[in-house]
Formats: sequence, C-alpha cells, structure tokens
Amino acid sequence: MGESVPGGGVPPEPQIDSTIPQSARIWNYWLGGKDNYPVDQAAGDQFVGVYPQIVDIARHSRAFLARAVRYMAGEVGIRQFLDIGTGLPTIDNTHEVAQRVAPDARIVYVDNDPLVLSHARALLTSRPEGTTSYVDADLRDPGRIIAEAARTLDFDRPVALMLLNILGHIPDYDTARSIVTHLVGALPPGSHLAVADSTDVFTGDTFHSAIKMWNEASETPYHLRTPDLIAGYFEGLEILEPGVVPVSRWRVEPSPFGEPDEVDEFCAVGRKT
Repeated sequence: MGESVPGGGVPPEPQIDSTIPQSARIWNYWLGGKDNYPVDQAAGDQFVGVYPQIVDIARHSRAFLARAVRYMAGEVGIRQFLDIGTGLPTIDNTHEVAQRVAPDARIVYVDNDPLVLSHARALLTSRPEGTTSYVDADLRDPGRIIAEAARTLDFDRPVALMLLNILGHIPDYDTARSIVTHLVGALPPGSHLAVADSTDVFTGDTFHSAIKMWNEASETPYHLRTPDLIAGYFEGLEILEPGVVPVSRWRVEPSPFGEPDEVDEFCAVGRKT
C-alpha cells in the first residue's frame, strides 16, 4: 500500500503559480504528459525551437530509467529503490517498472518541488504487496534524505539509488560528488547507483546556447557535465557494462532498425562491492 508522507498526515496543497514556466512541467510536456500549463508549453516550444533534440533526450532518458530499473529489480534482484529528483509522474514511473518485475518492491521518491508534492498521492499508488512513499527533501541535504527514507527502506539490504537529471542542478561539481558520496556511503554492499545527466559531446555550442537561454529564464539552472565527470560519481563503485554511454545506448533491446541515435545525455549504472 502507499504510505503517507513521513512525519505524519497528508501535507497541505501547495500554492502553484501557473503563470511562470516550471522545469518539471516542461519536462512532462516534452514526454507527452498532461500535467503542464500553456506557459510551460510555450517555454518548452521555445527551447525546442533552439534545440529540437531535447525531446529525444527526454524520451530516451525515460526509456533508460525503465531498462535500468528492470535490470536491477530483475537480474540483480534488488527490492528497494530510492529515486531522488522524481519529477512529475508520467509513463513507467520507477515503482510501476519495479513492481511489474517484483510486486513486493519498496520505493521512496524524493523531491522538493511544490507541484510534485501536489502529485504525491499519484506516486503513492503501490501494489498491495509492496510500498511506495514520498519524501519532501532537497538533494543538498543527503543526511535528511537517508533518515526519512529509512522509515520505508531497510538500509541493511541492497538499495538502488536513482539520480537521473538532477545532479546537473548542483552548480559546483565537487559539491555534487560529495552529495553522491554521502548517499552511497549509507548504502550496504550490493547496492546500485544509476546516474544520468546531459552533456555537450554531440551538439556542443547548440546545446550550450539552449541551456544558457534556459538558465536565464529558470529558477532551477542546469549545468552540463562531461562523460568523465559523470564517471567520477562512481568512484569506488564497479561501473557495469557498457560503461558511461548515451542513455539511448545503455543495454538497449535488439531492434530490426539497428541501434538508436546517440543523444547528449550520458548515463551509467554501478555496483557497490
């Protein structure tokens, strides 16, 4: 069953400003979701006008999430997931993918966005055998995240830590790495880390121009990382095959149409040994 937000009770509905574009709603729009407003659609269309590849990035990123969760719940046998930077619910949310493989899987979503908070009840729809819960916390407070997640997860058993499209919101790379180290340090051996963030490998200046436009208009600026910097998040972990690669190329299922195009978001999955 779904659990209430840790701390007791259901939080009051936050005040949402539908006159200012918001990153989670824009991402939802690019994924074909309906939890967005005309202002988000206009901002999303403006970004696409500068950088049309962003729609492919968003969709390949969501597909990577599904493949990574299926792998960790299926082949690895992990039954606990800590998804930080949840965003708005769309298709194939972490708990849906994990519980299709393992109905008893336990999932904790973490975000501090008021709109995501207002959709918490949608995220808390679990199969009866398993559990989902929601933590309202900031990535920059990893100690609180672990403490709150421990209400639902057993940190003596392996956990899959998901950090997808969120570390780029931390301006300083060393700070972002320190956060990852803190979070991974709380996990037992056998736990896995999945990371994905945007890069400038293939589209370079074009993506930089689009990101600059985004950062000038957004309350949540984003910072591109190189594949080497993404690999740095896995220090002390065993990075699994195929390594640090575009999200469109991570263990992609065979297709008669060949491999999908490479996109400017790289990812990896690592194991804590």
